[in-house]
Amino acid sequence: MILSLDQGTTSSRAILFDQEAGMISQGQYEIRQSFPYPGWVEHDPEQIWETQLAAARDAIQASGQPAAAITAIGITNQRETALIWEKATGQPIYPAIVWQDRRTAQQCEELKNRGLAPLIARKTGLVVDAYFSATKLAWILDHVDGARERAERGELLGGTIDSWLIWKLTGGEVHATDVTNASRTMLFNLHDREWDAQLMEALRIPRCILPEVRMSGGEFGFAESCWFGTEIPIRSVLGDQQAALFGHTCLEAGSAKNTYGTGCFILMNTGTEAVTSSHGLLTTVAWGMGEELYYALEGSVFVAGAAVQWLQEGLGVISAPAGSEDKAREVEDSDGVVVVPAFTGLGAPYWDMYARGAVFGLTRGTTSGHLVRATLESLAFQSRDVIGAMEKDAGMPLTGLRVDGGAVRNDLLMQFQADILGSEVTRTAYAETTALGAALLAGLTSGVWSREQLERFNKAEKVFSPLMEPEERERRYHAWQDAVSRTMGWEKHEGHR
Repeated sequence: MILSLDQGTTSSRAILFDQEAGMISQGQYEIRQSFPYPGWVEHDPEQIWETQLAAARDAIQASGQPAAAITAIGITNQRETALIWEKATGQPIYPAIVWQDRRTAQQCEELKNRGLAPLIARKTGLVVDAYFSATKLAWILDHVDGARERAERGELLGGTIDSWLIWKLTGGEVHATDVTNASRTMLFNLHDREWDAQLMEALRIPRCILPEVRMSGGEFGFAESCWFGTEIPIRSVLGDQQAALFGHTCLEAGSAKNTYGTGCFILMNTGTEAVTSSHGLLTTVAWGMGEELYYALEGSVFVAGAAVQWLQEGLGVISAPAGSEDKAREVEDSDGVVVVPAFTGLGAPYWDMYARGAVFGLTRGTTSGHLVRATLESLAFQSRDVIGAMEKDAGMPLTGLRVDGGAVRNDLLMQFQADILGSEVTRTAYAETTALGAALLAGLTSGVWSREQLERFNKAEKVFSPLMEPEERERRYHAWQDAVSRTMGWEKHEGHR
């Protein structure tokens, strides 16, 4: 068996997989989020550890198998969330600052004002943003009494959630992270494959607090026998979106996955080349195996499932998100209606924080069905925007899109996604793709499976092939781009407030 620990933003989950990568059993506990001030989001690190341990013990007990039957542990985690703890006692010195937290936005502006943004982009593949871990670690060192001095004396350790779990599981024997989590900190040099001295100095983060960076599929020590009754090797660590990419077995360059949630997370495997984006996408490590790093381009759609929620809660035209497909099928098409859900501005490739949402093409014949259908189509159009940027940056065509998340149960949306991309969209049979990815890599590293065997796991549940004529596809997409252009800069226009 392989034990996958999936530590997320709202819950800690553990899943046991069998030799065919089938789910045997699971355990799950919710974790509390606290919001001490506007824009601040924190977690209790001890609760993260306790719930993750309890979930793992529940999964083992529910399997009816002894822990000794577990070959390896794989870990996947919420990315960018950061914390610092005492080396001697393991006590956190401050709550974990969650990836959503915006308290360091001003510090990021200062980095930009110092002219560091191009350097950070070149070295890390990232834009300067409070989203990433580096400024969170710096904030804790700056705001907890004596923390910086203690860090420089070697009394403190810091890192992301994976490094916290590894340290706890190994009883403080191993302080390590993997290349995917390191690549989301704004401190990791993609080209040198190590923490960057210039960036650590710029943020005043001592090297001695940071974990050792290891390959995603590799040796991360042993979970002590006191936790599960026997020692178990930890053999994979992946950030959650990279784990989903691996769980979809997007192992070849040009393959991509899209997770449809509140927003969309889209990653495209670019192989062993770190592709620099000229369209505002992030260059990130997909995973590391053996001596080789594999890279990905990552882009996000800000508003996806949130647009469907707006139909329910804001307009009241559907009673639940699941009802959007039936409502959209009341009409043959959107009848020229285009919805641009730029409620919080536009992300890649437009990057316009002043854009606002709009509806175009309304006529007296427009019904709520047309509005719902056009809103669903906006998810597919926005995904094509990001994937189109990826294709241009990588200089390679999309070889197929594998999908997961709540909205993929909507056949109408998935068919339209295939139509507007002109590419197959594969809905996989397994919903827990993130946990599966960590398990597959742990199994691969441990010799349970070969790379060829991975291809047969997480099989297609349904494949949507494009049916739309190319001329119609481009006409519809041009109309979308035209609509987007009309929303841009709206907040800046005189008299719009």
